[in-house]
Amino acid sequence: MRLGDRIYVAGHRGLVGSAIVRRLEASGYGGLIVRTREELDLRRQDTVDRFFAETRPSCVFLAAARVGGILANDTYAAEFFRDNLLIEANVIHAAYANGVEKLLFLGSSCVYPRQAPQPLREEYLLTGAFEPTNQAYALAKIIGIEMLDAYRRQYGMHGLSVMPTNLYGPNDDFDSPNSHVLPALIRRFHDGKVERAPEVVVWGTGAARREFLHVDDLAAACVLLMENYDGAQLLNIGVGEDMTIREVAEMVRDVVGFEGTIRFDGTKPEGTPRKLLDVSRIHALGWRARIPLRQGLQATYAWFLERLRASAAGAPSA
Repeated sequence: MRLGDRIYVAGHRGLVGSAIVRRLEASGYGGLIVRTREELDLRRQDTVDRFFAETRPSCVFLAAARVGGILANDTYAAEFFRDNLLIEANVIHAAYANGVEKLLFLGSSCVYPRQAPQPLREEYLLTGAFEPTNQAYALAKIIGIEMLDAYRRQYGMHGLSVMPTNLYGPNDDFDSPNSHVLPALIRRFHDGKVERAPEVVVWGTGAARREFLHVDDLAAACVLLMENYDGAQLLNIGVGEDMTIREVAEMVRDVVGFEGTIRFDGTKPEGTPRKLLDVSRIHALGWRARIPLRQGLQATYAWFLERLRASAAGAPSA
């Protein structure tokens, strides 16, 4: 990928896509192509084909996806499966058909088997059963990975798939029951603080372990790979360290300033017991996460507060 390239970022208003746009702009890339969901429905093959034929991007970051937390994945499994399949198939094929030089596909750490050995190495893909609560989403993502690999082998298409760990940062979804764990915790503790609630309820026992990567670190990794990597192997992107949900909840409570107690509801699902990525491959390429979790949470909460202030004032959020 070169500075003069025309680069299409699919999903530019989401958590990952917006971070990639920030990173590209900060690195001097000027030929960015973006479209809102209203302007371009990636689930429709005809509109995707026409868009690629008209814009002729040379590089693509495929960050568009239907995403959500445990509740959303479990409740809307059909939509998660269908929408992600359509987006992946349409964009990957149109990129090939229109001569795109390189495409990066964003997978997810949830594609790995529920009981795979820890830390999760890339070769553990498809070696066991999925976590039931996100099986539809995981299968859809795996199909995208396999499709891109097939196009590389048959047509020589330059594409790579990356598996990021749990992400957080600006432009996340803080406002719905479909949110991921960190934005959901930030919102819950913030509301508890404002309402002076005596306690905040967190799903699960608190024993499940997760690692968390700031989305700006992920964006730096993605741009680095598009500039310098052309291997065929999958690449995990993570921190290489994890902690319990109990520890994470306590850290979020401290950052937000909630003074009540935390009650863990063990009757609610908590997903895979542990999901720690082996990041030795990407470390060997010269990338490491740089933003400590507490620092990233502080910045994310500040962004969230500014968004609330802008919304209250009637101004568009950043």
